[in-house]
Amino acid sequence: MHIPDGFIPLWQCAIYYVILIIAVYFASKWAKNNLDEKRIPLMAVLAAGIFAIMSMNMPIPFGTSGHMVGGALVAIVFMAPEAAVLVFTVVLILQALLFGDGGITALGANVLNMGVIGGSVGLFTFKGLKNYIGKYPAIGVAAWLATFISALACAVEMALAGTFPLVLGLTSMGIYHAFIGIIEAVLTIIVIMALEKFRPDLLAWNKRDYSNGGAD
Repeated sequence: MHIPDGFIPLWQCAIYYVILIIAVYFASKWAKNNLDEKRIPLMAVLAAGIFAIMSMNMPIPFGTSGHMVGGALVAIVFMAPEAAVLVFTVVLILQALLFGDGGITALGANVLNMGVIGGSVGLFTFKGLKNYIGKYPAIGVAAWLATFISALACAVEMALAGTFPLVLGLTSMGIYHAFIGIIEAVLTIIVIMALEKFRPDLLAWNKRDYSNGGAD
């Protein structure tokens, strides 16, 4: 899902960078008001885990890659897509600089897909479904859908850039990430179950009501 340098024209990269700057601005304001000495280490641990799982790439035709993401996990744990924006901005910068995984010019697009879109789809899917199908099934669906939609967004951006045809991109990215999303759903449920069992105080939904009645 990482878009490398050179796959998007610079004028389009500039648009994605404007989106990135706006997203980071609001994410920074959120962090100032919501992160404390307990949750900063948790964010760092999640960032390290996401760095690791995203490094396990599966090549996809036409130059991009398939992998687990983790946007839903971060957004649900902190009950804020802003948390995913912060995590993915840092992780994607490090991956691009240290390993050439993704690109600096494409950073805005990559954060948009995995952080903004992935985090938002994951969180709002969870909040919309939890009262109907239960908390953990909702987490699983949210994690799967966040991965799948992020992949489709990547395909659309690559098509807009003229890198490869839209239908072929949607098909390739969609099929791969439909299966990858199942693994991500299971891992997301396991991580949140572990946090709820051993450190429930770190879960944002245990601190205040975020969605008309809490997360239960």
